[in-house]
Amino acid sequence: MALKVYERYLAREIFTAVTLVLVAFLMLFAFFDFIGEIQQLGKGGYQLHHAIAYVALTLPGRAYELLPIAVLIGTLYALTQLARHSEITVLRASGLSTSGLLVTLLKQGLLFAILTLVIGEAVAPPAERAAQQLRLQAQSSMVAQEFRSGLWVKDEYNFVNVRDMLPDATLQDIRIYAFDSSNHLKAIREAHTGKYAGDGEWTLSQVEQTLFEGNRAHVERFPTMGWKSALNPDILSVLLVVPEKMSLLNLYHYTRHLEENHQKTDRYDIALWKKLSYPFTALVMMMLALPFGYLQDRMGAVSIKVFAGVMLGIGFHMLNGLFSSLGAINSWPPFWSAITPSLIFLAGASGFLWWTERR
Repeated sequence: MALKVYERYLAREIFTAVTLVLVAFLMLFAFFDFIGEIQQLGKGGYQLHHAIAYVALTLPGRAYELLPIAVLIGTLYALTQLARHSEITVLRASGLSTSGLLVTLLKQGLLFAILTLVIGEAVAPPAERAAQQLRLQAQSSMVAQEFRSGLWVKDEYNFVNVRDMLPDATLQDIRIYAFDSSNHLKAIREAHTGKYAGDGEWTLSQVEQTLFEGNRAHVERFPTMGWKSALNPDILSVLLVVPEKMSLLNLYHYTRHLEENHQKTDRYDIALWKKLSYPFTALVMMMLALPFGYLQDRMGAVSIKVFAGVMLGIGFHMLNGLFSSLGAINSWPPFWSAITPSLIFLAGASGFLWWTERR
Protein backbone atom coordinates (compact mmCIF):
# COMPACT_ATOMS: atom_id res chain seq x y z
CA MET A 1 0.00 0.00 0.00
CA ALA A 2 2.84 2.39 0.91
CA LEU A 3 4.46 1.72 -2.40
CA LYS A 4 1.22 2.45 -4.24
CA VAL A 5 0.91 5.74 -2.36
CA TYR A 6 4.46 6.59 -3.34
CA GLU A 7 3.76 5.72 -6.99
CA ARG A 8 0.65 7.90 -7.07
CA TYR A 9 2.51 10.77 -5.45
CA LEU A 10 5.43 10.51 -7.87
CA ALA A 11 3.07 10.20 -10.84
CA ARG A 12 1.20 13.33 -9.80
CA GLU A 13 4.41 15.33 -9.43
CA ILE A 14 5.79 14.16 -12.78
CA PHE A 15 2.58 14.62 -14.74
CA THR A 16 2.12 18.11 -13.32
CA ALA A 17 5.68 19.11 -14.19
CA VAL A 18 5.56 17.58 -17.68
CA THR A 19 2.25 19.30 -18.43
CA LEU A 20 3.60 22.70 -17.37
CA VAL A 21 6.77 22.25 -19.42
CA LEU A 22 4.83 21.09 -22.49
CA VAL A 23 2.38 24.00 -22.29
CA ALA A 24 5.27 26.45 -21.90
CA PHE A 25 7.03 25.00 -24.96
CA LEU A 26 3.83 25.04 -27.02
CA MET A 27 3.15 28.67 -26.17
CA LEU A 28 6.71 29.59 -27.07
CA PHE A 29 6.62 27.80 -30.42
CA ALA A 30 3.12 29.10 -31.14
CA PHE A 31 4.39 32.64 -30.63
CA PHE A 32 7.27 32.18 -33.07
CA ASP A 33 5.01 30.41 -35.58
CA PHE A 34 2.52 33.26 -35.36
CA ILE A 35 5.29 35.81 -35.95
CA GLY A 36 6.21 33.85 -39.07
CA GLU A 37 2.59 33.76 -40.26
CA ILE A 38 2.23 37.52 -39.92
CA GLN A 39 4.44 37.83 -43.00
CA GLN A 40 1.80 35.89 -44.96
CA LEU A 41 -1.04 38.28 -44.09
CA GLY A 42 -2.57 39.98 -47.12
CA LYS A 43 -1.73 37.20 -49.58
CA GLY A 44 -5.03 36.48 -51.28
CA GLY A 45 -7.66 36.39 -48.55
CA TYR A 46 -5.29 35.39 -45.78
CA GLN A 47 -6.29 37.35 -42.68
CA LEU A 48 -5.37 37.46 -39.00
CA HIS A 49 -7.98 34.88 -37.97
CA HIS A 50 -6.61 32.50 -40.61
CA ALA A 51 -3.12 32.84 -39.13
CA ILE A 52 -4.41 32.16 -35.60
CA ALA A 53 -6.34 29.09 -36.78
CA TYR A 54 -3.33 27.84 -38.73
CA VAL A 55 -1.03 28.10 -35.71
CA ALA A 56 -3.64 26.40 -33.50
CA LEU A 57 -3.96 23.50 -35.95
CA THR A 58 -0.20 22.96 -36.00
CA LEU A 59 0.00 22.68 -32.20
CA PRO A 60 -0.75 18.91 -32.09
CA GLY A 61 2.23 18.33 -34.38
CA ARG A 62 4.36 20.49 -32.11
CA ALA A 63 3.13 18.56 -29.08
CA TYR A 64 4.11 15.29 -30.73
CA GLU A 65 7.63 16.58 -31.39
CA LEU A 66 8.10 18.18 -27.97
CA LEU A 67 6.48 15.62 -25.67
CA PRO A 68 9.62 13.46 -25.11
CA ILE A 69 11.64 16.60 -24.36
CA ALA A 70 8.94 17.79 -21.94
CA VAL A 71 9.03 14.34 -20.30
CA LEU A 72 12.78 14.67 -19.77
CA ILE A 73 12.65 18.18 -18.32
CA GLY A 74 9.48 17.60 -16.29
CA THR A 75 10.71 14.33 -14.79
CA LEU A 76 14.11 15.83 -14.08
CA TYR A 77 12.51 18.79 -12.29
CA ALA A 78 10.15 16.59 -10.27
CA LEU A 79 12.94 14.25 -9.15
CA THR A 80 15.21 17.17 -8.31
CA GLN A 81 12.50 18.69 -6.13
CA LEU A 82 12.05 15.36 -4.34
CA ALA A 83 15.81 15.17 -3.79
CA ARG A 84 15.90 18.68 -2.35
CA HIS A 85 13.33 17.70 0.26
CA SER A 86 15.20 14.43 0.97
CA GLU A 87 12.16 12.41 -0.11
CA ILE A 88 14.20 10.20 -2.42
CA THR A 89 16.66 9.59 0.43
CA VAL A 90 13.78 8.51 2.66
CA LEU A 91 12.44 6.18 -0.03
CA ARG A 92 15.84 4.57 -0.52
CA ALA A 93 16.31 4.20 3.22
CA SER A 94 12.91 2.48 3.31
CA GLY A 95 14.20 -0.19 0.96
CA LEU A 96 13.34 1.19 -2.48
CA SER A 97 16.16 0.22 -4.82
CA THR A 98 17.32 2.11 -7.90
CA SER A 99 15.90 -0.62 -10.12
CA GLY A 100 12.56 -0.35 -8.30
CA LEU A 101 12.44 3.41 -8.81
CA LEU A 102 13.41 2.95 -12.45
CA VAL A 103 10.60 0.43 -13.00
CA THR A 104 8.14 2.89 -11.45
CA LEU A 105 9.33 5.65 -13.78
CA LEU A 106 9.12 3.37 -16.81
CA LYS A 107 5.52 2.51 -15.93
CA GLN A 108 4.68 6.19 -16.03
CA GLY A 109 6.82 6.64 -19.12
CA LEU A 110 4.72 4.02 -20.86
CA LEU A 111 1.67 6.26 -20.45
CA PHE A 112 3.57 9.12 -22.08
CA ALA A 113 4.63 6.75 -24.88
CA ILE A 114 0.98 5.83 -25.51
CA LEU A 115 0.01 9.50 -25.43
CA THR A 116 2.75 10.32 -27.94
CA LEU A 117 1.54 7.54 -30.23
CA VAL A 118 -2.08 8.70 -30.05
CA ILE A 119 -1.17 12.31 -30.81
CA GLY A 120 1.16 11.29 -33.64
CA GLU A 121 -1.38 8.98 -35.27
CA ALA A 122 -4.86 10.28 -34.54
CA VAL A 123 -4.49 14.00 -33.89
CA ALA A 124 -1.42 15.55 -35.52
CA PRO A 125 -1.71 14.26 -39.16
CA PRO A 126 -5.33 15.40 -39.80
CA ALA A 127 -4.69 18.66 -37.95
CA GLU A 128 -1.56 19.32 -40.01
CA ARG A 129 -3.41 18.57 -43.24
CA ALA A 130 -6.27 20.85 -42.20
CA ALA A 131 -3.78 23.62 -41.35
CA GLN A 132 -2.11 23.42 -44.78
CA GLN A 133 -5.45 23.33 -46.59
CA LEU A 134 -6.73 26.29 -44.57
CA ARG A 135 -3.75 28.41 -45.52
CA LEU A 136 -3.82 27.37 -49.17
CA GLN A 137 -7.54 28.03 -49.50
CA ALA A 138 -7.27 31.38 -47.74
CA GLN A 139 -4.42 32.44 -50.01
CA SER A 140 -6.28 31.12 -53.09
CA SER A 141 -3.11 29.36 -54.14
CA MET A 142 -2.13 25.98 -55.48
CA VAL A 143 0.23 23.42 -54.01
CA ALA A 144 3.68 24.39 -55.25
CA GLN A 145 5.80 21.65 -56.79
CA GLU A 146 9.53 21.13 -57.01
CA PHE A 147 9.50 21.14 -60.84
CA ARG A 148 8.35 23.93 -63.11
CA SER A 149 6.37 21.40 -65.11
CA GLY A 150 4.48 20.28 -61.99
CA LEU A 151 4.25 16.97 -60.22
CA TRP A 152 5.49 13.81 -61.92
CA VAL A 153 4.31 10.38 -60.72
CA LYS A 154 4.97 6.90 -62.10
CA ASP A 155 1.85 4.72 -61.98
CA GLU A 156 2.56 1.21 -63.31
CA TYR A 157 3.08 1.74 -67.08
CA ASN A 158 1.90 5.34 -66.95
CA PHE A 159 3.78 8.55 -66.26
CA VAL A 160 1.45 11.20 -64.89
CA ASN A 161 2.15 14.93 -64.95
CA VAL A 162 -0.07 17.20 -62.84
CA ARG A 163 0.49 20.91 -63.15
CA ASP A 164 -1.38 21.90 -59.99
CA MET A 165 -3.26 20.30 -57.12
CA LEU A 166 -5.97 22.12 -55.20
CA PRO A 167 -6.28 21.70 -51.42
CA ASP A 168 -9.34 19.46 -51.92
CA ALA A 169 -7.14 17.06 -53.99
CA THR A 170 -8.64 18.21 -57.32
CA LEU A 171 -5.99 17.88 -60.03
CA GLN A 172 -5.57 20.50 -62.74
CA ASP A 173 -3.87 20.34 -66.15
CA ILE A 174 -3.24 16.60 -66.21
CA ARG A 175 -1.14 14.80 -68.78
CA ILE A 176 -0.93 11.00 -68.80
CA TYR A 177 1.69 9.18 -70.87
CA ALA A 178 0.60 5.56 -71.30
CA PHE A 179 3.20 2.94 -72.27
CA ASP A 180 2.84 -0.74 -73.05
CA SER A 181 4.89 -3.57 -71.51
CA SER A 182 7.57 -3.04 -74.20
CA ASN A 183 7.99 0.61 -73.15
CA HIS A 184 6.39 1.90 -76.35
CA LEU A 185 4.27 5.02 -76.06
CA LYS A 186 0.70 4.09 -76.93
CA ALA A 187 -1.33 7.12 -75.83
CA ILE A 188 -1.21 10.62 -74.39
CA ARG A 189 -4.22 11.90 -72.49
CA GLU A 190 -4.61 15.54 -71.53
CA ALA A 191 -7.36 16.71 -69.18
CA HIS A 192 -8.29 20.06 -67.70
CA THR A 193 -9.28 18.71 -64.27
CA GLY A 194 -9.51 15.42 -62.42
CA LYS A 195 -11.72 14.61 -59.44
CA TYR A 196 -11.48 11.49 -57.34
CA ALA A 197 -14.68 9.40 -57.56
CA GLY A 198 -13.63 6.67 -55.14
CA ASP A 199 -12.36 3.09 -55.42
CA GLY A 200 -9.29 4.13 -57.43
CA GLU A 201 -11.39 5.88 -60.08
CA TRP A 202 -10.85 9.46 -61.26
CA THR A 203 -13.20 11.50 -63.44
CA LEU A 204 -11.29 13.56 -66.00
CA SER A 205 -12.97 16.50 -67.73
CA GLN A 206 -12.26 18.14 -71.11
CA VAL A 207 -10.09 15.25 -72.24
CA GLU A 208 -8.03 15.14 -75.42
CA GLN A 209 -6.57 11.72 -76.18
CA THR A 210 -3.88 10.99 -78.75
CA LEU A 211 -3.57 7.31 -79.71
CA PHE A 212 -0.43 6.04 -81.45
CA GLU A 213 -0.93 3.13 -83.85
CA GLY A 214 2.23 2.27 -85.73
CA ASN A 215 3.31 5.38 -87.61
CA ARG A 216 -0.08 7.04 -87.27
CA ALA A 217 -1.66 9.15 -84.54
CA HIS A 218 -5.36 9.52 -83.90
CA VAL A 219 -6.86 12.32 -81.76
CA GLU A 220 -10.10 11.93 -79.82
CA ARG A 221 -11.92 14.41 -77.56
CA PHE A 222 -14.28 13.63 -74.68
CA PRO A 223 -16.18 15.89 -72.25
CA THR A 224 -15.45 13.39 -69.45
CA MET A 225 -13.50 10.18 -69.10
CA GLY A 226 -12.91 7.67 -66.33
CA TRP A 227 -9.33 6.96 -65.30
CA LYS A 228 -8.39 3.99 -63.16
CA SER A 229 -5.23 4.60 -61.12
CA ALA A 230 -3.47 3.49 -57.97
CA LEU A 231 -3.17 7.16 -57.06
CA ASN A 232 -5.67 8.50 -54.56
CA PRO A 233 -6.04 11.62 -52.39
CA ASP A 234 -4.35 9.90 -49.43
CA ILE A 235 -1.25 9.23 -51.50
CA LEU A 236 -1.30 12.70 -53.03
CA SER A 237 -1.72 14.24 -49.58
CA VAL A 238 2.04 13.89 -49.14
CA LEU A 239 2.13 17.15 -51.10
CA LEU A 240 0.43 18.86 -48.17
CA VAL A 241 2.03 17.03 -45.22
CA VAL A 242 5.73 16.22 -44.85
CA PRO A 243 6.58 12.52 -44.21
CA GLU A 244 7.51 13.10 -40.57
CA LYS A 245 3.98 14.39 -39.88
CA MET A 246 2.06 11.71 -41.76
CA SER A 247 0.31 8.83 -40.04
CA LEU A 248 1.83 5.36 -40.01
CA LEU A 249 -0.92 4.04 -42.27
CA ASN A 250 -0.44 6.72 -44.92
CA LEU A 251 3.33 6.33 -44.75
CA TYR A 252 3.03 2.59 -45.21
CA HIS A 253 0.68 2.85 -48.20
CA TYR A 254 2.74 5.54 -49.92
CA THR A 255 5.99 3.63 -49.35
CA ARG A 256 4.43 0.50 -50.88
CA HIS A 257 3.25 2.61 -53.83
CA LEU A 258 6.79 3.89 -54.42
CA GLU A 259 8.21 0.37 -54.17
CA GLU A 260 5.70 -0.98 -56.68
CA ASN A 261 6.81 1.70 -59.11
CA HIS A 262 10.52 1.08 -58.44
CA GLN A 263 11.14 4.48 -56.88
CA LYS A 264 13.36 5.41 -53.93
CA THR A 265 11.71 5.10 -50.54
CA ASP A 266 14.60 5.99 -48.19
CA ARG A 267 13.08 9.18 -46.79
CA TYR A 268 9.70 7.57 -46.19
CA ASP A 269 11.19 4.38 -44.73
CA ILE A 270 13.15 6.44 -42.22
CA ALA A 271 10.03 8.45 -41.36
CA LEU A 272 8.10 5.19 -40.91
CA TRP A 273 10.63 3.73 -38.50
CA LYS A 274 10.84 7.03 -36.63
CA LYS A 275 7.08 7.01 -36.18
CA LEU A 276 7.29 3.47 -34.80
CA SER A 277 10.18 4.17 -32.42
CA TYR A 278 9.55 7.79 -31.38
CA PRO A 279 6.89 7.07 -28.69
CA PHE A 280 9.37 4.88 -26.80
CA THR A 281 11.73 7.85 -26.57
CA ALA A 282 9.72 8.88 -23.50
CA LEU A 283 11.04 5.80 -21.69
CA VAL A 284 14.62 6.74 -22.55
CA MET A 285 14.03 10.27 -21.28
CA MET A 286 12.63 8.94 -18.01
CA MET A 287 15.73 6.81 -17.55
CA LEU A 288 17.99 9.74 -18.39
CA ALA A 289 16.28 11.96 -15.80
CA LEU A 290 16.63 9.45 -12.92
CA PRO A 291 20.34 10.06 -12.11
CA PHE A 292 19.66 13.77 -11.61
CA GLY A 293 17.41 12.88 -8.69
CA TYR A 294 20.33 11.20 -6.94
CA LEU A 295 22.64 14.19 -7.21
CA GLN A 296 22.82 16.19 -4.00
CA ASP A 297 22.20 19.93 -3.90
CA ARG A 298 25.91 20.62 -3.64
CA MET A 299 26.24 19.27 -7.17
CA GLY A 300 24.28 22.18 -8.51
CA ALA A 301 21.07 24.15 -8.06
CA VAL A 302 17.74 23.09 -9.50
CA SER A 303 18.00 25.71 -12.23
CA ILE A 304 21.32 24.27 -13.42
CA LYS A 305 19.87 20.77 -13.59
CA VAL A 306 16.83 21.99 -15.49
CA PHE A 307 19.12 23.87 -17.86
CA ALA A 308 21.06 20.65 -18.39
CA GLY A 309 17.77 18.92 -19.19
CA VAL A 310 16.89 21.60 -21.73
CA MET A 311 20.27 21.22 -23.41
CA LEU A 312 19.91 17.43 -23.51
CA GLY A 313 16.45 17.78 -25.01
CA ILE A 314 17.66 20.19 -27.68
CA GLY A 315 20.61 17.90 -28.38
CA PHE A 316 18.30 14.93 -28.88
CA HIS A 317 16.03 16.90 -31.19
CA MET A 318 18.97 18.03 -33.32
CA LEU A 319 20.54 14.57 -33.35
CA ASN A 320 17.24 13.03 -34.41
CA GLY A 321 16.96 15.37 -37.39
CA LEU A 322 20.64 14.96 -38.26
CA PHE A 323 20.49 11.17 -38.48
CA SER A 324 17.30 11.31 -40.56
CA SER A 325 18.97 13.62 -43.07
CA LEU A 326 22.25 11.69 -43.14
CA GLY A 327 20.38 8.42 -43.50
CA ALA A 328 18.44 9.68 -46.52
CA ILE A 329 21.55 11.22 -48.14
CA ASN A 330 23.88 8.25 -47.56
CA SER A 331 21.24 5.50 -47.98
CA TRP A 332 21.85 4.15 -44.50
CA PRO A 333 19.51 1.37 -43.28
CA PRO A 334 16.27 3.17 -42.34
CA PHE A 335 15.84 1.23 -39.10
CA TRP A 336 19.24 2.27 -37.73
CA SER A 337 18.92 5.83 -39.01
CA ALA A 338 15.69 6.15 -37.05
CA ILE A 339 16.66 4.55 -33.73
CA THR A 340 20.37 5.49 -33.42
CA PRO A 341 19.71 8.81 -31.57
CA SER A 342 17.55 6.96 -29.02
CA LEU A 343 20.21 4.27 -28.64
CA ILE A 344 22.90 6.91 -28.05
CA PHE A 345 20.82 8.56 -25.34
CA LEU A 346 19.94 5.18 -23.85
CA ALA A 347 23.63 4.32 -23.60
CA GLY A 348 24.33 7.71 -22.06
CA ALA A 349 21.50 7.29 -19.54
CA SER A 350 22.77 3.81 -18.58
CA GLY A 351 26.31 5.10 -18.12
CA PHE A 352 25.17 8.12 -16.10
CA LEU A 353 23.00 5.94 -13.87
CA TRP A 354 25.85 3.48 -13.33
CA TRP A 355 28.23 6.34 -12.43
CA THR A 356 25.69 7.77 -9.98
CA GLU A 357 25.21 4.39 -8.30
CA ARG A 358 28.97 3.91 -7.98
CA ARG A 359 29.19 7.19 -6.08
